[in-house]
Amino acid sequence: MAKLGFFERQERARRNTTLLILLFTAAVVLITLVVDLVGYLVTRDIDPSPHFGAWLTTRQGIFTSITVIAVIGLGSLIRWIDLAGGGERVARMVGARLLEPSSQDPDERRLRNVVEEMAIASGVPVPDLYVMDNETAINAFVAGYSPGEAVMVVTHGALTELNRDELQGVVGHEFSHILNTDMRINVRLIALLAGILMIGQIGQFLLGSGSRSRYHHSRDNRGQGVMVAVGLALTVVGYIGLFFGRLIQAAISRQREMLADASSVQFTRNPEGIASALYRIGESSSYFQSTSHASDMNHMCFGETVRMRFAGWLASHPPIDDRIRAIDPGLLARFRNRRRDDLKHAAQAPEQTSDGSLQDRLEAGLASLVGRRTAAVAPNTRLSDSAGAVTPANEEYAQQLLKRLPDNFRTLLYTRTGAAQFCYSLIFHGMTDAERDTAMQAGEATGTLAFQPELIERFYPTLDALGESIRLPALELAMPALRKLDPSERRLLEQILTGLVRADGRVTLFEFALLSFIRRHLLPEGRQADRVRYRRFGDVADSLGILLSLAARSATHTPDEAQACYSEAVAGFEDRTVNLGPMREKVSSKALVEALNRLRGLSPMLKPAVIDACGHCILRDNQVVVREYEILRLVADQLDCPMPPLPVSLG
Repeated sequence: MAKLGFFERQERARRNTTLLILLFTAAVVLITLVVDLVGYLVTRDIDPSPHFGAWLTTRQGIFTSITVIAVIGLGSLIRWIDLAGGGERVARMVGARLLEPSSQDPDERRLRNVVEEMAIASGVPVPDLYVMDNETAINAFVAGYSPGEAVMVVTHGALTELNRDELQGVVGHEFSHILNTDMRINVRLIALLAGILMIGQIGQFLLGSGSRSRYHHSRDNRGQGVMVAVGLALTVVGYIGLFFGRLIQAAISRQREMLADASSVQFTRNPEGIASALYRIGESSSYFQSTSHASDMNHMCFGETVRMRFAGWLASHPPIDDRIRAIDPGLLARFRNRRRDDLKHAAQAPEQTSDGSLQDRLEAGLASLVGRRTAAVAPNTRLSDSAGAVTPANEEYAQQLLKRLPDNFRTLLYTRTGAAQFCYSLIFHGMTDAERDTAMQAGEATGTLAFQPELIERFYPTLDALGESIRLPALELAMPALRKLDPSERRLLEQILTGLVRADGRVTLFEFALLSFIRRHLLPEGRQADRVRYRRFGDVADSLGILLSLAARSATHTPDEAQACYSEAVAGFEDRTVNLGPMREKVSSKALVEALNRLRGLSPMLKPAVIDACGHCILRDNQVVVREYEILRLVADQLDCPMPPLPVSLG
């Protein structure tokens, strides 16, 4: 299977959406024809028609077809609206419990550590975590419409039965679905399948109503018999709809599951982790028992959620043994041969083995990148190639960064109040006491968002010790707590931060990035999906010129260097007969906001060139300083492109 880049996977996801619509349309047509056939058989004694084709054009036939399509459409629309809340709504639908960031449960803390490592390493905001407390099977899924609003749900069995390496493999698999933009189509598939299954649900209702009516009223059984017959027929049609739904799930999901397994191995560098988790499922189960939505979720989860016949055709996932062999052909035989010894070893010290192997890899890995005085990047690096991927260096960076964060610092980030105060500290840090007092007096904050100077000051020692490069990663760690703010509180936080930023009459690049990140991930208008509006660079030439002017000026020290850098960055676009104009001497915050908003509308296949052009400016001297890294993260975040961390120099 050829390896696809992040932007190619985005384009493939759009094609999958088209495929989903075609399959859904085909299923609706076939179900409609089957119901029409039932109607024809029921009514032909009353109004005989020469054949089925002629009956379809009669009033009864047309009415039946329109009714079936309307019922399916209404069922899908209702569920579509119900799932407008994204991943959070899906988690509540299956009865999952929000995992509090401040939880002291060892298993829950281990899960959060693994997820935070993967989030920082991949450059996506930390997803909200949920636990299905009543599910003892080993399973997990992610849901949402974009990486910035993703939630990850794990079963109680996955939380308690898997060791750290196995859990890391499962988390890596789910992060692949986030980075491969699979989540949006997964949620839409739930809504579309709800409509397909609606006919069967109506049939079951009629069947039950007719049976009860016949039991209580023995007279006039003809009408009741017709109701039972129609109900039975529609129930059968419902199973046909279920069959088509399973086929659609299998067509959409199977290849993606194999890709996610392979990506997990790439992310964790530990094939045995995910393979062992799969083997554990093969020994026990991944089937849901406590939720009525197991069938709806089948295509989204790490393993099958329901048992079914004809699994070879209808399963959303390849067989467990095939998935393990695809990871490493020798692992399955090794697991089987070691089964008895593994069980004995697990009974003695299950966690020591996992943590020890992880520690060995940590000690053998890269030195910490946090706080380094110099940081070199290989020449001719294409930053767009690293989008949506996790490398050993990225993961090592994330692990070491989290190890260096003090426990009290992280604990504060996990609370709503602490996360809000941390946002304030990012602006106040570096100000004089007088400037802070003036800024606090200018801002109006109450309740959870009220200024708490003693709490704000508790962040300063870590910001001083680890430097400016810690600011954006720590902000990502605070996102789960910030997402717990009420909608009105989120809006107020954005207004307070905007007022603080403008208090001194100027907006630094980091302050602009901070506000953009908050608006993008906390406000409704920022979380809306980007629509493709531009398929040529010529349509956004002025916006590109503004962005690259800022990147060139921020990455250089003199006007001549900036001009040379800008000319090099725009050369690739001018080869395509796109004129970006001269370098702008000054880029205002308003102009930058408008430019980024337009660039968000580019086709996914055009966005790599924008990332690489900015990357050329940033990597021109083969080093990355903090302000350059902030530009890159700003652009990547606004283009909805997960960008792993880069080694940052403090120079």
